[in-house]
Amino acid sequence: MNTIVNFMKRNYKILLVILCLSVTLFAFKIESSKDADPGRDKMLLELLTFVIEKGHYSPAVIDDTFSKGIYKDYIQALDPSKRFFLQSDIDEFSKFETELDDELLNKDLTFFDLTYNRLKKRMAENQKLYKELLASPFDYSVDETFNTDYEKAPYAQNAEELKERWRKQIKLSSLSSLVDRLNIQENKEKGIVDKDPKSTSDLLNQGGFQNSVEKEKTDKTLDSGKPKTFEELEKITRESTAKSLDEYFGFMKELDREDWFSIYVNSIAARFDPHTSYFAPDDKERFDVSISGKFEGIGARLQKKNDFTEITELISGGPAWRGKQLEAGDVLLKVAQGNNEPVDIVGMRLDDVVKKIKGPKGSEVRLTVKKVDGTIKTISIIRDIVEIEETYAKSSVVERNGMKYGVIYLPKFYIDFENKDGRDAGKDIAIEVESLKKAGVNGIVLDVRDDGGGSLSTVVDIAGLFIEQGPIVQIKSAGKKKEVLFDRDKKIEWDGPLVIMVNNFSASASEILAAAIQDYKRGIILGSKQTYGKGTVQNVIDLNQFVRSSDMGDLGALKTTTQKFYRINGGSTQLDGVSSDVVMPDKYSYLKMGERDEDNAMPWDKIDPAEYNVWNKTENFDKAIANSKRRIAQNSRFQLVEENAKWVDKRSHEYDYSLKFDNFKKDQKKLEEASKKFKSIADYDYHQKFSSLPLEAALMDKDASLKEKRDRWHESLSKDIYVEEALNVLDDLQAKPVVKKSNISKGKLVKS
Repeated sequence: MNTIVNFMKRNYKILLVILCLSVTLFAFKIESSKDADPGRDKMLLELLTFVIEKGHYSPAVIDDTFSKGIYKDYIQALDPSKRFFLQSDIDEFSKFETELDDELLNKDLTFFDLTYNRLKKRMAENQKLYKELLASPFDYSVDETFNTDYEKAPYAQNAEELKERWRKQIKLSSLSSLVDRLNIQENKEKGIVDKDPKSTSDLLNQGGFQNSVEKEKTDKTLDSGKPKTFEELEKITRESTAKSLDEYFGFMKELDREDWFSIYVNSIAARFDPHTSYFAPDDKERFDVSISGKFEGIGARLQKKNDFTEITELISGGPAWRGKQLEAGDVLLKVAQGNNEPVDIVGMRLDDVVKKIKGPKGSEVRLTVKKVDGTIKTISIIRDIVEIEETYAKSSVVERNGMKYGVIYLPKFYIDFENKDGRDAGKDIAIEVESLKKAGVNGIVLDVRDDGGGSLSTVVDIAGLFIEQGPIVQIKSAGKKKEVLFDRDKKIEWDGPLVIMVNNFSASASEILAAAIQDYKRGIILGSKQTYGKGTVQNVIDLNQFVRSSDMGDLGALKTTTQKFYRINGGSTQLDGVSSDVVMPDKYSYLKMGERDEDNAMPWDKIDPAEYNVWNKTENFDKAIANSKRRIAQNSRFQLVEENAKWVDKRSHEYDYSLKFDNFKKDQKKLEEASKKFKSIADYDYHQKFSSLPLEAALMDKDASLKEKRDRWHESLSKDIYVEEALNVLDDLQAKPVVKKSNISKGKLVKS
């Protein structure tokens, strides 16, 4: 979940205290190698406790309760499905359950070293195990079951019991894949083509089954030739499972001690609150990219396939895309910097490959690749700024009932902290709104569903587009008076009908925006019962600044909670989130996945409200809400969504699966039949044509990749029942009643 981050641009007083204290506490030099000496790890622990205790909004007491929380989170992170550690390992580890607070304060690495070395040993043992288990066919005639509730499962008492657990896990994984393949083949023989096949693995996942390998839903071997026998498909499935596990263990093997230590450090950091975390150097770089939406490189997405690195996608507009020499499916063999000798990257960690390919704008990288056609080619690319298009806001227009409406989708509240002239969500949304005004829209839908947050300043800028001026959000630091962030620009970019769409995963900055719009009664909030419930602000602090002349390399950064934010009405969004004005049922209504479901979340509270004037220029505001609620209550599709949500919740608590082929297939057939009634939800289409604004349409003519993405988005909008209801609400918010086309075959017109 992305967070609201001030990134050291605000709160100078808090950070100044930390920096001043650091001069006396950390202004010394440690010369060590991170691989040969634990000095770096001890330094990280010291920095972690110091920075959090001095800068956190409400630091937890480091005591035995704190220690138990670290122990639980860390062991679960190391072995979530309990397929590596034995009970004897846990008995040995548990002696440290109440000692980790003391180890932290004393910078003692005994527990970490013990668990790290034991995990490596168990992984090596189990890698041999799965190969042995997959060497011969499974007997699917045996009547046995497997329970996938790993949290409640006991640890294996001995090696034989652990082997049995692996056998059943792999057997269930293989069985579900085998049934998928058989179903695909049977349907092919019958001439049945399902555009949206509901695979066995999909149904298992709806029931909370966490698969141990990534199963292939289809196989090229089924695309041609005569139908295969059960035995042939069983063998193909085992080979596929073995390949997936090879890749899994290959990935695990690439993780070094520093990677595992980052997991331990994060288990400590997370005990202060769910959003305090440690960024290892590579993670910090990824965070910067996610919050800014850009990086310097060639613009290609990569994935590891055994020892090889493969191009999976070229980012539209990037240097690799512009050069037209690389393509998806190419395999990278060597990388050279400018005229330097190329370095063989076969077998190299994916992160290390990425580091060699990325580089400053204007520099040259030469890639030796094996093309899709098998030829070997060396390609020179000049690195440049690469913008990740999916990060940025986009808009679309639709005409219906004589009205034109705009839909803006904002995936996150992005900003470039290093360049004040760079792209940010506030400036981009202003551009989209201005473009929609020029297009003559009669209402705007701003969609922040699944938007996990981002920059605080962009929220103020965006909310300010829709109000004359006034407070947007209140912020409180520990022991200090509240601070109120205002929109001070009297200009209103859009004063017409407005709907904000939210869901369970709208968090942080999204919640501030929705709360401000709701408190002003400036627009109608439409979506899930409540948003995620994250009401805290984080700062990202570079840890390298605390150590003078360090030879131990990049220490990374710490993201820590420094403030809480509050609505202008005084209430916190922490835990409670923002309640929608109009609640629409969704598939995840009953699942526990919000801030309120975290065991260490900060509490809800409230402060005094700010002074603000409620917007009184929207006609039919209350009537539009009432109309929408009535439509939803009477809509059979929304009733079906509600029923589906209850079914998904019920399935999420079912963990027992038969490993006998006949029983398993029968059970999955029942699940498939039960799920069929919900298939029409995805098939819904209200047949509205969405299109891009002229400027983007011109870009689409030159960029096939962008056109494909926008066409897919426009199609999804026309099938989104939630967007349809948002447009209905915009109809109801019009000053004059909108004349709607009746669905009645006689063609009568009705007014609403």
